[in-house]
Amino acid sequence: MKKVIGIVEDEKDLNELVKQYLQKEGYDVRSYLTYDEAAIHTADDDVHLWILDIMLGDKSGFDLIEDIRQHDANVPVIFMSARDKEFDRIIGLEKGSDDYITKPFSPKELVLRVNNIIRRTYKDADTRMIVDGYEIDEDQRMVTDHGRQVDLTTKEFDLLMLFVRNRGTAFSREQILERVWETNYFGSDRVVDDTLRRLRKKLPDLTIHTIYGFGYRLG
Repeated sequence: MKKVIGIVEDEKDLNELVKQYLQKEGYDVRSYLTYDEAAIHTADDDVHLWILDIMLGDKSGFDLIEDIRQHDANVPVIFMSARDKEFDRIIGLEKGSDDYITKPFSPKELVLRVNNIIRRTYKDADTRMIVDGYEIDEDQRMVTDHGRQVDLTTKEFDLLMLFVRNRGTAFSREQILERVWETNYFGSDRVVDDTLRRLRKKLPDLTIHTIYGFGYRLG
């Protein structure tokens, strides 16, 4: 099941940019532009992490985290702010935030911070899963088939996890290249077919379907 990230950021372009990067990483993202929009949802119990801008008009992310903490004392919160001031960091920590990032920032850095916090917070629940009869330990990057370890290359495992995290979603070869090999890859998209062919050979019970003329889908 996808992890849900809540974003509260009143700069529309930045809000959309962060949303796109997190969705690309496989998260389900709910974005809000104002304090009032977000305040209605602070009691949502299916949000796994909040990203809060500190400055929200006449209100602030500090007000929102108090609302969030009244409902859930443990859900992770990241503050982001254009003000690189020590007292903002201290207040954020005092109110129970897990991280603080200063604008301008790299969206990739924010995604890495989100990944680290999600992995740490939900480690026990997420490190092991059963998919089509195979046991996958994401934390150890290990796949076993009835107790027998299946050796996968780095890209084979990354490709497997892309499908596992987004079961039922169809991906084109170009989308797979962008997510698994990233945008700095130069070469033919045949590398996707070759890697998938090896993955299917090693995990023959994996239900990855070919969508002719488009790409692939798990389940």
